[in-house]
Amino acid sequence: MDIEGRRRSTNIEDRRGMGPAGKTVGLSLGGILVLIVLSVLGINPLPFLGLATKQVQPTAQNRPADKPYNESSQEAKLRAITEVTLADTEETWNQMLPRYGVKYVEPKLVLFTGATQSGCGAAQSATGPFYCPLDQKVYVDMSFYNELSTRFGAPGDFAQAYVIAHEIGHHVQNLTGVAGKVHQAQQRMSKAQANALSVKLELQADCYAGVWAKTADQSRKLLQAGDIESAMRAASAIGDDRLQKQAQGYVMPDSFTHGSSEQRVRWFRRGFDTGTPEQCDTFAAQQL
Repeated sequence: MDIEGRRRSTNIEDRRGMGPAGKTVGLSLGGILVLIVLSVLGINPLPFLGLATKQVQPTAQNRPADKPYNESSQEAKLRAITEVTLADTEETWNQMLPRYGVKYVEPKLVLFTGATQSGCGAAQSATGPFYCPLDQKVYVDMSFYNELSTRFGAPGDFAQAYVIAHEIGHHVQNLTGVAGKVHQAQQRMSKAQANALSVKLELQADCYAGVWAKTADQSRKLLQAGDIESAMRAASAIGDDRLQKQAQGYVMPDSFTHGSSEQRVRWFRRGFDTGTPEQCDTFAAQQL
């Protein structure tokens, strides 16, 4: 991935070293209100309730907001990749989304260590990168990328870029109203049916990540040899079937929420091969 001389996004909130240090995060009145709002929007609040009451690990620092984070050279590189990737997604969706009658509102990306607060409740590094629709922000503890490389066998700059682009895909779904409709529909379904709908939402975000990669390659020559393969390794590494097999030794397809490794790779590839969001309609697909 060629990041030299590229524009870096300024839509970054650097909270590294500012999170709560080694204490249990409880629900404040504001946190309770967030859970109520989630319910009204049709979003299951239970996962966020769990996040808000877990023990969090101490952060490396406890820096005040006016002091810069003392990052290592490796952390500086990861931040640079993150900023360039976010900037490039802004280029893609600012140009593409208005064609479909939707104004692209650039999201913020929050860098943190250990734990922080999001509009959807408390966030921890253990949860991995995620998008919060209530504050339209992506939350990333960059230690996840070391996990992606060492634990899941998906190294490379573009593996990191794929993860960010996937979360931006959820932002696109939020702006177009797809995410809200899915969350509302899930409240009227069985657990298995709601999971199946979640898989379609996640695979569409994978496809949108592929659409971004296509425009980044064609319009701005961001990609280098091996980048697409790196992204597909990452998509495969975090498939539900692979993660379940590693965690419990067997696979339960009815409990899938993100899709199998094969599905995630295929939908990312579909987005990259076509370069058009219309080809990412997982909800109308005969086969996922």
